[in-house]
Amino acid sequence: MTVHRKAVLIAAALAAAAALALSGCSAGGGEPADSLDGSQLLTIPREDMGTFDRNFNPFANPDFPMTHVAIYESMLVYNPADGSTTPWLATEWEVAPDSMGITYHLREGVKWSDGEPLVADDVVVSFDLQREVRGGFDYIESVTAVDPLTVQFDFTEPFSPALLDIGQQVIAPAHIWNDVDDPTKFANEEPVGTGPYTEITNFQAQSFDLGKNPNYWQPEKQRIEGIRMLAFAGNDGANLAAANGDVDWAPQFIPNIDEAYVAKDPEHRFYWFPTTGSMINWQFNTTKAPFDDANVRKALSMAVDREQVTEIGMQGYTHPADCTGLSGSYDAWRDEAVVDSCTWTERDLEGAGELLDAAGITLAADGTRVLPDGTPFAFDFSVGSTSSDWVSVGNVISQNLAELGVTVTVAAKDWGDVVASYENGTFDSGIVWSANAPTPYQFYRGVMSTETVKPVGEQSFDNYHRYGNPEADALLAQFAASSDEAEQQSIMNDLQALFAEVAPVATLFPGPEFGAASTLRFTGWPTEDDPYAPLGGVRSRTAVLILTSLEPVVAD
Repeated sequence: MTVHRKAVLIAAALAAAAALALSGCSAGGGEPADSLDGSQLLTIPREDMGTFDRNFNPFANPDFPMTHVAIYESMLVYNPADGSTTPWLATEWEVAPDSMGITYHLREGVKWSDGEPLVADDVVVSFDLQREVRGGFDYIESVTAVDPLTVQFDFTEPFSPALLDIGQQVIAPAHIWNDVDDPTKFANEEPVGTGPYTEITNFQAQSFDLGKNPNYWQPEKQRIEGIRMLAFAGNDGANLAAANGDVDWAPQFIPNIDEAYVAKDPEHRFYWFPTTGSMINWQFNTTKAPFDDANVRKALSMAVDREQVTEIGMQGYTHPADCTGLSGSYDAWRDEAVVDSCTWTERDLEGAGELLDAAGITLAADGTRVLPDGTPFAFDFSVGSTSSDWVSVGNVISQNLAELGVTVTVAAKDWGDVVASYENGTFDSGIVWSANAPTPYQFYRGVMSTETVKPVGEQSFDNYHRYGNPEADALLAQFAASSDEAEQQSIMNDLQALFAEVAPVATLFPGPEFGAASTLRFTGWPTEDDPYAPLGGVRSRTAVLILTSLEPVVAD
């Protein structure tokens, strides 16, 4: 997620630079190339945080920069760019023949940053905390430490997607977290992790530095000295820093990137935007009428010109989605028969009008649509004000829907407020991202499973639109119980057909993994020719593959 005005954004950028100056540090990337000695910090912007609040809680605050990337690690790392899986804290595993459990074998010799050994009880406690704080993993019946380096997961039902679902959960030290009274409120200001960069050497409101883990299990891969994160209240401030060469890695939306970024140093700067990311959807709060009507959702979707959305809103960096929800990273799973038969992702104002008429949402004398009770059909499109790309998408949708007589107001607010309205179910509509997983199982579960539906007012971390379908539950259970590829594909075809029939969300486009970088100060970046990780995945588990591959440039 890329999460007011330009003057404010520039002020934020200047404030960050001032804060760094006060700490006796440069903003990163500013030193002359001939002065590089290998001690430079890898400098990365965070474009959706104007300030940093020191909270490295991996359970209650998982999106805080570097928490799930440099400090805490998982047993496995899945790379959507090439489909590979890398053993990490676990080296081997056995899946039960009936898919009713998995046993993982932890890597020998791994230590926490405080010198304590990694043991199976750390995995047990981590899963207990994850389920207590954020929920999920409902299929897990028990987690057992068989011996110090073996942990066994037993399931309540067959669950074939579990290997990576469990394997990519971050692991925290039991000897620290067993003493925490309230894991939802613990700020964890001095985190203890197994990752390559765990030591907080400087922390300020708009920047912080991480140094090397003194006990890292791969010391030969700690080639860079450390990481510096910079806070920016939006894309504009982060893009200004990228254009000026103040950051090394720019994983955010940059309009006209060839001219605005690459052209300023074509010898060293490059980008790579694979569509291996999640599906970006226009979601509707189905607890509110008329969004509970599938035909109304389809009508609104049919009024959207997705070519304009992707070309104007997204600068041509991606392409329109179809109504399977699988265009992009799941192309191999798509059923072309469903693609060809479904029309609600194609613009058709006449057809959209007919669906609204049938739902009793008719045209008034002034050309606007009114609900059956005579009130205007008008609602909000919620989006974070700092995400200039998604705000532009909202503006295109608003203009498109005006031609149908529907008033859509782009309600651009602080991302924290927007996400809170999603989580508690008070929003009208908005832009949302789906799960990025090895199979489409998680996508369809997140948009159609009754198990993910929470009542309005109860916090939800998935299925914000609160739609559930028992037929989807049955198909998802069949998929999870099967390990036969042909059978899984057949079930997935049925899920696609159901998704196209009920339109729980309006798919817009596959999310590009925005990633730009410079080789001026660091080399070893992933590229389209060497996709060992997505270049844009600075917030995903794959970022650790990059952090342990980069090398600092040293001047001759």
